[in-house]
Amino acid sequence: MDSLDRGRRAAGLGLAALAIAGGLTACSGSSGGDGGAASAGAGQAAGGGTYTIWDPYPQFDDSSDWVKLLTQCGTQAGVTVKRTGYDTTDLTNKALLAAQQGNSPDVLIVDNPVVSTLAEAGVLTSTDETKIDTSAVSPNLLAAGQLGGKTYGIPIGANTLALYYNKEVLKKAGVDADGIKDWASLTAALEKVKAAGKKGITFSAIGTEEGSFQFLPWFWGSGANLTKLDSPQGVAALSLWTDWVKKGYAPTSVINNTQTTSWQEFATGDFAFGENGTWQLANAKKTGFDYGIIPIPGKDGGTAPAPTGGEFVTIPVQKDAARYVATQKLVTCLASTGNSLTTDTTLSYIAPTEEVQTKQVEQNAELKVWVEAVKAAKGRTSDNLGTKYPKISEPMWKAMQAALSGSQPPQEALTAAQATAASAVQ
Repeated sequence: MDSLDRGRRAAGLGLAALAIAGGLTACSGSSGGDGGAASAGAGQAAGGGTYTIWDPYPQFDDSSDWVKLLTQCGTQAGVTVKRTGYDTTDLTNKALLAAQQGNSPDVLIVDNPVVSTLAEAGVLTSTDETKIDTSAVSPNLLAAGQLGGKTYGIPIGANTLALYYNKEVLKKAGVDADGIKDWASLTAALEKVKAAGKKGITFSAIGTEEGSFQFLPWFWGSGANLTKLDSPQGVAALSLWTDWVKKGYAPTSVINNTQTTSWQEFATGDFAFGENGTWQLANAKKTGFDYGIIPIPGKDGGTAPAPTGGEFVTIPVQKDAARYVATQKLVTCLASTGNSLTTDTTLSYIAPTEEVQTKQVEQNAELKVWVEAVKAAKGRTSDNLGTKYPKISEPMWKAMQAALSGSQPPQEALTAAQATAASAVQ
């Protein structure tokens, strides 16, 4: 880097810390706390030595398939891997601090909305610099790691949202899940379910990024764009949710529901539908009732674009550029077809390439609907929104809360949200 680039990077890190503080949540099944202390240790010489990897999977210990894969990739690259798993928020903060100190890990695996923030701050190298081949990755998934025409990393996998449904509840209400193709047919199904004495649909509309994450399929499925929250399409999406609550098709608890508590409601067996993600597949098998899964429908049909969750494998900037040779080998190993299949099965992710997606469906036909959903999905920071996204998301979830609580009609709530967002991203 030249001196100008270094100055830009230092200035950007302070802005990055502010953006991260705004709250971009991970949407994977990761849980748990600090994975233990680790030094970044980026000072080893190229060609052998110890290379550090930080990831957001503290639930995996050294005996797990995930850590064994990291070790294996290190062996193939001719280096020793030192891996530490952190809680997602903790990881991001530690990555920013390490970058400020010039002591970043060699490989950093982070939640996809964070990539553009770190990239803008100058923390990450681009794939052009490190020669990472991303040509096989689905463009809609890769877009979450792109900013200003450059790509910063490669997705390790993706998850997204769809509608789980209770087969018995729908059967008693006389509803055929295959007939739900758009908002009108879904709302008609909810009306029948309520008339049959059961509950309609549950989702998360909490006043955090989780709420925005769950609202986006409906928002984008209406044809709306995040640069214009109060468009007629955006208002239609919020009106849909608001009407469901008013008519009793969705419970008032959605205002406070996280994705976890929303799932717990669906798991009672009283609800026809629950909006949730790939990460609940294992829990779905434990509910004790027959369930099915359909994509979230767009307003007028088709599969709505749902937001992508999942992480990117990135390469932070190093003082010693010679380290990138071995690091590139590590990342290429992790993203290879064979390893991607194993990794994404372990993480309950849909693979980022069509070749591996096909293999996943061959192994588990239940994943077909998720592959379809991921193919239609898009990153929250896509459309070159980058660090503007959290400044738009917060006014949006506040508008959701206002409309669902009845304090403001959808149009008024989104008009105020658009004014706030427009001012924030100037």
